[in-house]
Amino acid sequence: MTKNVPEIFGCMVFNDEVMRERLPKEVYKSLTKTIATGRTIDASIADVVANAMKDWAIEKGATHYTHWFQPLTGVTAEKHDSFISPVGSCKVVMEFSGKELIKGESDASSFPSGGLRATFEARGYTAWDPASYAFVKDGTLYIPTAFCSYTGEALDTKTPLLRSMDAINAQGLRILRLFGDTTCKRLNNTVGAEQEYFIIDKEMYDKRKDLIYTGRTLFGAPAPKGQELEDHYFGPLKTRISAYMADLDEALWKLGINSKTKHNEAAPAQHELAPIYETTNMAVDHNLLIMEYMKKIAEKHGLVCLLHEKPYEGVNGSGKHDNWSISTDTGKNLLDPGKTPAENVKFLLILAAIVKAVDDYQDLLRISVAHAGNDHRLGAHEAPPAIVSIFVGEELEQIIQSIVDGKAYKSTKAGIMDLGIPTVPTFRKDTTDRNRTSPLAFTGNKFEFRMLGSSQNIAMPNIVLNTAVAESFRQFADVLEAAEDFDAAVAKLLKETFAKHQRILFDGNGYSEDWEKEAEKRGLLNLKTSVDAYKHFSLEKNVKLFTDHGVMSATEIKSREEIYFENYSKIVNIEALTMIEMAQRDIIPAVNAYITEVADTAAAKLAVMPDIDCSMERDIISKLSELNANAYRDVQALKQAEADAAAISDAVERADAYCKKVIPAMQALRAHVDAMEPLTASEYWPLPTYGDMMFRV
Repeated sequence: MTKNVPEIFGCMVFNDEVMRERLPKEVYKSLTKTIATGRTIDASIADVVANAMKDWAIEKGATHYTHWFQPLTGVTAEKHDSFISPVGSCKVVMEFSGKELIKGESDASSFPSGGLRATFEARGYTAWDPASYAFVKDGTLYIPTAFCSYTGEALDTKTPLLRSMDAINAQGLRILRLFGDTTCKRLNNTVGAEQEYFIIDKEMYDKRKDLIYTGRTLFGAPAPKGQELEDHYFGPLKTRISAYMADLDEALWKLGINSKTKHNEAAPAQHELAPIYETTNMAVDHNLLIMEYMKKIAEKHGLVCLLHEKPYEGVNGSGKHDNWSISTDTGKNLLDPGKTPAENVKFLLILAAIVKAVDDYQDLLRISVAHAGNDHRLGAHEAPPAIVSIFVGEELEQIIQSIVDGKAYKSTKAGIMDLGIPTVPTFRKDTTDRNRTSPLAFTGNKFEFRMLGSSQNIAMPNIVLNTAVAESFRQFADVLEAAEDFDAAVAKLLKETFAKHQRILFDGNGYSEDWEKEAEKRGLLNLKTSVDAYKHFSLEKNVKLFTDHGVMSATEIKSREEIYFENYSKIVNIEALTMIEMAQRDIIPAVNAYITEVADTAAAKLAVMPDIDCSMERDIISKLSELNANAYRDVQALKQAEADAAAISDAVERADAYCKKVIPAMQALRAHVDAMEPLTASEYWPLPTYGDMMFRV
């Protein structure tokens, strides 16, 4: 590994330092102004930027360029074009124009569009996002772009994300101006997305059709040891894993990705990578690259990276924590409460806006993390429940209560931590503990949105957070700008907002049944499945939110809703068909072969000694025969349930059927198959076991 990290960091990125060095001064100033303010790029500088970008990329070994975009598939897309341009009949030169930089064209009918594009309506456009740096990867210049249809509808996740960033900027500046801040020109929201993942040996992976087709194990009995000893969490890195992580860090650092923290997670063979926060559109791009490189680097080490939310039943699944904050272009974090938060009126107003936003749009926040994989994880003893709530900590909750009650807040200073060991220094404790069961927790100067699934694009959760908070800012600004007495108006607004939305605050155990009952009393939503959640997406209040702020049109919202339902059905359909194939072709025949072996053994024993005790063989044969027969019947039931669901034409009804009919049929089949695994001799069982996969990396 290269040891000089500062030297290699960002070396494959066309970043600010490279632009300052390679662009004419006026062009550089114009481009950086565009990036800083979010204004439209001056088309007259495009050719100069494109040529400099091309020359730099060629020096880095690039021969092609691609407009890199995020269609509604959950992953990225790219089409590669070379820089070559013919000169005469036998020569070429390397060229790249401003037009090619700014705009590309892709087939818009081949990506999910939710009805926005018919098969014969193929034209779509990619448009350069100058606020996210271009980079060179695998001999290609990657240009981050937005993706839209010929008629202008957004067909990606980046376009609404950039619009949501503009929305929170526009409304947030109104709030800052009310507090006399005239120096801030742009308000940015920043994100740091922690990423959990599993690692498996490729030999094991290649023997599991379920992992290959679906990313998770559809069958598997528990290993004798799981995570109950809690010895894997933060434990020493295995040699093979350490080498993998070192290569991953180096690859990410070259792309300018601030990979900061790495450690073992709770479950065996589970790990985590955490970056430093950055502007949200770059954080989204970088998290997609992190997931791509996790898989790519793993292959070089004979490993496979599993990003599914629940690769193994019975141990923790994987998520990602979206650390969300708001800051000014002058470097101020607006979620920093300061030393005296009770007196920091601007912070309290922003906190109130967030509390209101989360309460008003708890359904949208749940939708933003809803997909088939995450349904296996949310609500278990490893992830927040499906009920959205906020944890603000003891100090802030007491401040909020004092505002609601109209009483003066009495500050309680944080205590000193003294471990009673002379050589260990004392230190001041934080004023509040953390709550790992909270879906949205305040952690000092940011909110940690903990419901996200490990495989998902983080764009949608941030689109919702940005837009919902922008709406709170808008409503607050409308009131305060019209107020004759600003201080009195702020005090009244804080009291009314916290009193009305206090129900969304919860500092207890989110895993408990008592909280589920309490949340119902409070009127909070409990959307347990993705299908339940999706039905709220196009409610009038949600459509109004997105359309009022120009983030998504009603047509774009409807298209995404259709994609959500379709995608859910397709995922469960693939899983069901995979289970059927594995059970029919691999597991049931293997168990039958073992039953035959046991029966032959018993017959051979009896032939030699007619009075010998064969109760063991009879017991094994009896139990396995019954379980295998049940598994066979389950396969037939699953086939029927899958066929019935697939035949439904309405997307919502079809998703409902997959959720309520197909998944229970899958669970029934799994129960019988998993019960057969420990009764079947290992040489007959056709699949690597959980013990093989989790403890042999």
